[in-house]
Amino acid sequence: MKTFDTVNALREAVIAAHAKGQTIGLVPTMGALHAGHASLVRRSVSENDVTVVSVFVNPTQFNNPTDLETYPRDLEADKRLLESLGVQYVFAPTVEEAYPEPDIRQFSYPPIDTVMEGARRPCHFRGGGQVVGELVMWCVPTRAYFGEKDFQQIAVVRAMVRDLGFDLELVPCPIQREESGLALSSRNALLTAEERQIAVKISRVLQESKTWGIGVEETQQRVVNEINKIDQLEVEYYEIVDGTTLQPVTEWREDVVGCITVYCGQRPVRLIDNVRYA
Repeated sequence: MKTFDTVNALREAVIAAHAKGQTIGLVPTMGALHAGHASLVRRSVSENDVTVVSVFVNPTQFNNPTDLETYPRDLEADKRLLESLGVQYVFAPTVEEAYPEPDIRQFSYPPIDTVMEGARRPCHFRGGGQVVGELVMWCVPTRAYFGEKDFQQIAVVRAMVRDLGFDLELVPCPIQREESGLALSSRNALLTAEERQIAVKISRVLQESKTWGIGVEETQQRVVNEINKIDQLEVEYYEIVDGTTLQPVTEWREDVVGCITVYCGQRPVRLIDNVRYA
């Protein structure tokens, strides 16, 4: 496995791979890798000749400077995991390398990026579009892999791929969970042992909500109420939306997803999850 910290070195490696007719899988990450990331990597390794994993905490995706500062980082541990999974190339640039000049490109795909995360983190998807767009141009991958925990991000990236005409297969991968049901996330490393036990209740309420047999609006409000009743949990939003357009629905039908963001603990830690109703 080779690790690159410059764009030129990465491009030379992928150009050589393309010259041999090899397929390339791209797994964009912000590091602090866990079993969820590993599942994406394993799929890429199994489906491509070469897998490139980026490890880059992208500052343009953060609205809150404190959130950026405290985001977990452990590049050496990440590299050990990736090597064990059979990854060929790791790309771990500095901010200066990724953005030698301020990136003023605007990626806007309303209405899918103006609801939920987009409404509360105005620069988040613009920043995500910037870094994913760069990675695709640098690697020219055959396929790119994203976890469905970041459900809205996949929808935005899909719109960007269509908009920019990238010849790229976007591969969504199922949410990976701990045995308890807690969705795997790099942010889980910021939780205390007690907070992890509390955070598990988010997914439990979501799964229980599939059995309630009540209307959409009633389900939405009950999920919020049930989670807010739990000490150290506070819902930022819970939206039940069309799985393609991400617009709110008022009645049950095919392709309906519930997306939630919850603050957990005293600090607190911002956690996201989702549940598919149909």
